[in-house]
Amino acid sequence: GFLSEELLWTLHKIEGPLQMHPERGLCPGVEMSTGALGQGLSAGIGMALGARIKGKDFRVYVLIGDGEMNEGQIWEAAMSAPKYKLDNLTVIADYNKFSLTSSTTETMPLEPLADKWKAFGWNVLEINGHKISEVLSGLKEAKSCKGKPTIIIANTFKGHDIPAYENTAASHSVTFTVDQVKETLAYLGCNETEITETISKMK
Repeated sequence: GFLSEELLWTLHKIEGPLQMHPERGLCPGVEMSTGALGQGLSAGIGMALGARIKGKDFRVYVLIGDGEMNEGQIWEAAMSAPKYKLDNLTVIADYNKFSLTSSTTETMPLEPLADKWKAFGWNVLEINGHKISEVLSGLKEAKSCKGKPTIIIANTFKGHDIPAYENTAASHSVTFTVDQVKETLAYLGCNETEITETISKMK
């Protein structure tokens, strides 16, 4: 891959390559800087359309969050992809029902989410985003859809399997303390040696 295991331990470190939002020219493999919510889908549509125009046989994947679906640009882009029948485009929506500070229900309700995308002309798949088998199956099924783009709505829980944070907005961009790491790794079944090795790599 692009990133070594050692590099992963530099996440969020000042001047490191792995910032909160990937930066072109700094993070290996990143072709477009991110951070402005709602713009990724528009860029992905441009890439998919460009591939078609140039006769390139590749697929474009765009990962979006439910919080950014508050952005009008998402829905403008959602209208345009079916117009061009971009069946080389797959969108994966992380639908954990939370944004930065609150639930999507409080901020801006998205339901009926699947029906909205279907009404815009998309092929819509719904999966359990925590089951890799369903993720892989969804990606495979998306490739077989012709004449329209596909969105995979991955139903997830924010902070999944972390007792102190699961299903709360508090897990957004949180940095764990050493004690929280120890507690979480123990909960996930790691032994003392594994926990000690992990803590040593954090420093």
